[in-house]
Amino acid sequence: MADYIIEEKEDFVVLGVGTELKSHYTDFAGLNKEKSDFWKLVSEDGRLESLKTIAINDYIFTVNEAVNNKLMYYAGVMTNASISEETRAIQFPKGEYLVVKGEGNTSDELNNKLTGIAFGEVLPEAKNFAYVGGPNAMVEIGHQNGLILGEMWIPVVRK
Repeated sequence: MADYIIEEKEDFVVLGVGTELKSHYTDFAGLNKEKSDFWKLVSEDGRLESLKTIAINDYIFTVNEAVNNKLMYYAGVMTNASISEETRAIQFPKGEYLVVKGEGNTSDELNNKLTGIAFGEVLPEAKNFAYVGGPNAMVEIGHQNGLILGEMWIPVVRK
């Protein structure tokens, strides 16, 4: 099984700009293309930079959340501020989180790698905890030796 930890986290808020993913949840190629296109757009049009100016740390969040039966995808930062009506404050509850760490050459590569490990390996094999829904996030936490360092944070409950 992949390396992971279960970590207690305080509640926090990610302010994000988002898009609805239209691909079926099992269409990984379609979802990955939609996510990649969205990241390119928010990186180029200045929305991600605007969010960074109100962040309380240097972390960049990629959030997946089901909202009103829609699969939503956000680029965001941890903050207590707001900047526009097109952003959404995504509440992450206090509790235990599955944390999977990794590194990648690009944000897309890191996101795909950590998502695959967390949802494809760790959660299906977990005996003592389970993901029961709610927002989950891939967090870019820094850079080292030319690689992006990150973690996948998924709220879990004990079985």
